[in-house]
Amino acid sequence: MRLGDGLAHRQVVPELLDHLGADHPDAVASRRDLVRLNALMGHAGLMARLIARHAEAPPRQLADIGAGDGRFMLSVGRRMARHWPKVELTLVDRTALIEPRRRAAFEALGWTVEVVRADVFDWLESPRRQKLDVIAANLFLHHFEAAALRRLLSAAAERARLVAAVEPRRGTAALLAARLLPALGVGRVTRHDAPASVRAGFCGSELTAAWPAAAGAVREERGFGPFSHLFAAGGGKEGGGA
Repeated sequence: MRLGDGLAHRQVVPELLDHLGADHPDAVASRRDLVRLNALMGHAGLMARLIARHAEAPPRQLADIGAGDGRFMLSVGRRMARHWPKVELTLVDRTALIEPRRRAAFEALGWTVEVVRADVFDWLESPRRQKLDVIAANLFLHHFEAAALRRLLSAAAERARLVAAVEPRRGTAALLAARLLPALGVGRVTRHDAPASVRAGFCGSELTAAWPAAAGAVREERGFGPFSHLFAAGGGKEGGGA
């Protein structure tokens, strides 16, 4: 694939949101921006369909790594609770951002929620080896350089039957759109982090190359539209579709 504007290879740089306190006004504004961007890109629907295509059965034990404030997975749950009843959900993030009203919203779906405040590697590689049905990641894997990404995927493959991710698609259209976001009134953190996310994003079969060969088949890796990159791997069912 030939990409201009320095996009031929991934460029992972620190994103501002990762280094702000949870209550910092710029962090609060950035999380609001992320809700809008996830909605515009349709990522909750993409994640729900990705898991449904490739999970052996409706998941009962589901973890979201890099879960943030939980709003993304709540959007997934609202789409799928009728088909995925009584999910035991684990939300993993370095900061505990899940408000009581959001926990109550999950419980209203019939889902139970455990919030884990931990580094993702500490959690994935802990001696506690309960096998999960699905580990999901939204706009999270692109934060990791190649070696750390391989380590993360290997550990996730050990913990879950299926790993599903929706990530930024690295491409010129996505980069142009990221540069135009100030027109939507996004904050300064998003103005920096959105182009950085695109440059650190994925194209082709880059996540397949990082997936451990002994951990089950890669079920799907492809771009979706100009902005998103889908990945699913593990011991799930064979699948396909849009």
